[in-house]
Amino acid sequence: MTRARQDRLLATLVRTGDWVTAARLADALGVTPRSVRSYVTALNGRVPGVVVESGAQGYRAGPDAGAAQRAPAADAGTPGDRLHTLVRALLDAEDGIDVHDVADTLHVSDATVEADLARVRALLTGTTLVLARAGSRVRLHGAESAQRRLLSRLVHEEMDAGAFDPQALRRALGEGSLGAQGLGAFETALRAALVARGYYINELGIADVVMHIGIAADRVAQGRALESAVAAADETADAVAELVAALVEQHFGVRLGAGDRQHLAMLLLTRVITPDPAAAAPGTSLDPAVLDAVRDLVTAAAEEFLVDLVHEDFIRRLAMHVQNLRRRAAEQAWSRNPLARSLKSTYPMIFDIAVSIASGLGERLGMSLPDDEIAYIALHVGGRLERSRRAEQLLTATIVCPGYYEMHELLRSSVDRSLGQSIEVVDLQTRLDPDWAAIGTDLILSTVDAPPLGDRVVRIQPFLGDADVERVQAAASRIRRGRRLARLRRELEGYFDGAAFTAALPDEPVEAVIRRLGGMLVAQGVIDDDYVQRTIERERLSSTAFTDALAVPHAIGMTATRTVIAVGVADRSIAWGDARVQVVAMVAFSEADREAFQTVFEQLVEVFSERDSVQRIVRRATDFSSFLDELVAVIDG
Repeated sequence: MTRARQDRLLATLVRTGDWVTAARLADALGVTPRSVRSYVTALNGRVPGVVVESGAQGYRAGPDAGAAQRAPAADAGTPGDRLHTLVRALLDAEDGIDVHDVADTLHVSDATVEADLARVRALLTGTTLVLARAGSRVRLHGAESAQRRLLSRLVHEEMDAGAFDPQALRRALGEGSLGAQGLGAFETALRAALVARGYYINELGIADVVMHIGIAADRVAQGRALESAVAAADETADAVAELVAALVEQHFGVRLGAGDRQHLAMLLLTRVITPDPAAAAPGTSLDPAVLDAVRDLVTAAAEEFLVDLVHEDFIRRLAMHVQNLRRRAAEQAWSRNPLARSLKSTYPMIFDIAVSIASGLGERLGMSLPDDEIAYIALHVGGRLERSRRAEQLLTATIVCPGYYEMHELLRSSVDRSLGQSIEVVDLQTRLDPDWAAIGTDLILSTVDAPPLGDRVVRIQPFLGDADVERVQAAASRIRRGRRLARLRRELEGYFDGAAFTAALPDEPVEAVIRRLGGMLVAQGVIDDDYVQRTIERERLSSTAFTDALAVPHAIGMTATRTVIAVGVADRSIAWGDARVQVVAMVAFSEADREAFQTVFEQLVEVFSERDSVQRIVRRATDFSSFLDELVAVIDG
């Protein structure tokens, strides 16, 4: 039984927020229902109270789930805990560790420690750190900056997908660490000082930087200061460096050297703070190469996805972000984004635009970005598109309210004030008997009885109340969803093909699944082998498992001869990167269907984000005809 799987089970329950059956949990984890019961028992033993509730409907997170997620591992002998213990010992001991002594301390055999050291070497792959061996003595060689990056990786693994907390830092650094103490008071003082100096704070990044400051304070206290400053700092960086140094000395009693001061100032300037107002104001200094690259990539993405992105203020803000990102990439000092997973599953098209831009940045500026950093680009893209979408999503409305003094005008003002972001009042009828058939707006908000005109009529009171507002919002949501799903149904029925469907998808590596589904499309002449290879390359950039049940592999570029979606359904979930899915829909889009991309992509993910719908489709989709029937039934609700 592994703590990692226990943690994944608990994270799934916390994220779902409702009852989940043992079978569904088992499928998500790739284990048996009996194992799920064992994991639940172990979780409930972590802390006093109820971590996981059990019932006839399955399991759900209990009131003490959060405490269990933060609890240290009770069994220090698990492979994961031994690995972290070994890494901490290697980082702390300048003269290295003795294999026999470690085995005695951990109460395991020398062979077990040797196996764990092999896992440490694997952990160091891709870093500049190496293990040096002399007899039974093992020592970690590498720059202090690389050792700190390894420490931050341990902290992130302790936190898994949760938010940063000092306990996670303390577990990663060791119980006697200095930096984990007093971080709350330090962060409060840092925020106040930055705001007082006119900076805007990125709330998604500050916790991660505070973690790095805690690591720095702890390492400097052990005599492990960073090497000298790597580049000349400007006046702004010097001021931030002095501020951080003063607060670290005040709260932790540690005096930072030039290297640490500059490093921490760089982290704050590139991850957390920007001048207020906008960082991308016209006077902001931007590298012309970065600005040109971002402008070209944004323009290309706008043309490829048919979205409204080409605005100079947006391009400059994103360019400033990329300029900071380039500095982080040079040091491999990535910024963690707690919204990465939800952004990918909730806004797949926006995330895919961000992946396209990130791919271009890799080619133009030599940066290979992880999902967390791609998610920050997605936030920029989503913010820009939201401004455009807000106007597009407005529903038109007619108010029917008999004229009596200014009552109808007051009602219109109340509707505009309470519902102006979702509907636009274009007509006001003050007769008791208007020509109902002639009213062609999306909604009719009436204070009098109306003939049966479907869901678009909402009865409201002359003096708008909270209940009226909720009814109008609900009706507006139904109309938008109905239109989206009706459009989706029309489009999907034309894109699926019985010759590109399999109801027996085997559990094989991701690239093999892509080649299997892509082969069906190649056989039909829809795409060529190059498209399949580009789909694999897109998958390597960022996993296309957009929900807990669905992966949507696709290539960047709409080069198919016609749009077809190849579908594979697995009876049991299959591994897809760090996730497990039951349905894989490989999408090949043609240039002619460019306008349908956003609708199909986002709404397909929406349909498969509801677990009950997925299970219904998977259970009944024994062939292509039954798959399409069930999909349409789910869409129709």
